[in-house]
Amino acid sequence: MFNRDRPVDDEKRRSWLEQMEGDLVIGEIAQAAHAEVPAHRHTRGQLLHASRGVVLVRTSFGHWIVPTGQAIWIPSGLEHAVEMMTDVRVQSVYILPEAIPDLPSRPRVVRITPLLRSLLEEVASLPHVAQPTGRTGLLYELIMHEIPRLPELPLGLPFPSDPRLVRMCRSFLETPESRVTIDHWARSAGMSRRTFTRRFKQEVGLSLSLWRQQASLFAALPRLASGEAVTTVALDLGYESVAAFTTMFKRMLGASPRNYLKAPDAESGT
Repeated sequence: MFNRDRPVDDEKRRSWLEQMEGDLVIGEIAQAAHAEVPAHRHTRGQLLHASRGVVLVRTSFGHWIVPTGQAIWIPSGLEHAVEMMTDVRVQSVYILPEAIPDLPSRPRVVRITPLLRSLLEEVASLPHVAQPTGRTGLLYELIMHEIPRLPELPLGLPFPSDPRLVRMCRSFLETPESRVTIDHWARSAGMSRRTFTRRFKQEVGLSLSLWRQQASLFAALPRLASGEAVTTVALDLGYESVAAFTTMFKRMLGASPRNYLKAPDAESGT
């Protein structure tokens, strides 16, 4: 649950959050798999850290998956919904827009550093203080310095606006298949291959090949985090071998599936 002085009900918690003073409001909550927080927005930006489990965040810009040990930056005022893909423990840092200059204006998944992970563990259970001093003040200041330094991870999945392309993207998310060709997508959309590839890149900002790789990660990460075998997940996603799936996974996230999910620090090499 959120810290002892913080309401558990989502609507009450958001109302409570809007009344809080101070640059940062920090806390944590545990939720069961498939729990959802409906679309909402708040005046503070939010760094949502999945300290355990996998979280899916949906926005007008697309879908964003947050695996164990990583976080998503959600800008202030952006409407978003949250779905717990597995049992989760989530730590959140809510930040006044003027507290940290030049934070991103769009959502992005970021790699949590070992330093920030330790800082969040230290302060998440503390009662809220609008103007912390002493040791707590130093911890808050370090958090504010560390957040802008977090490197981005390729775990966003932008969506097109063309209804034909939206239907195809949603269908692929439901049943990912690595062997489906660009020509098949183009025929299904009623376009030539050239027109389709140009339109998809214009609307999504990614090639279809890269978009499908990231969509495959969306499908794979919750299953891997819940303990399914890499072999089963790879073959279900249409990869001809575990090696091919592992190669894609390492190219996207910098570590093999087993090492990436072994521990929060595994992917950082520390």
